[in-house]
Amino acid sequence: MRKILIALSLTLVATLAGVDGGPSPLLAQHMPPQSENPRKDAMTPEEKMNRRFPQPVRVSDLISLRVLDDQDVTIGFVRKVVRTPQGKILLLVSQGGWFGWGERLVAAPIEVMAIFGRQLASLDMEPKEYASASTWIEGGGTPIPSDEIIRIALTKR
Repeated sequence: MRKILIALSLTLVATLAGVDGGPSPLLAQHMPPQSENPRKDAMTPEEKMNRRFPQPVRVSDLISLRVLDDQDVTIGFVRKVVRTPQGKILLLVSQGGWFGWGERLVAAPIEVMAIFGRQLASLDMEPKEYASASTWIEGGGTPIPSDEIIRIALTKR
């Protein structure tokens, strides 16, 4: 019995230490974090949106939609859709406040949003970016008529 215990413990020590003197396969190796796709990180927001199969949607259908973060927590609600002088489409999202009191409008580019069902996902803009964004000032863009059709990306959860 004693010989079996000694042989078993020697086998265990040899396995943990590595027979060839190399690093043990059981020890964790530090790997620097790597991006899944470095090319994807270098893409512009417009390129990312085009890869998300943008679909036509009426502007009036976007008004009052809930904007969610990655954990399905409500960031705010879409209040207006405007077009800047440069031709970019922005969704004005209510941020902060309590039951409508004290909320402010923050501009979010349509390229960072995607629709799923009757909700919008903020894919490329974190909730802290909404909190630190400047308040929308009227006159920074022209409101898009509610019957106009624009394109927005699709996503799923």
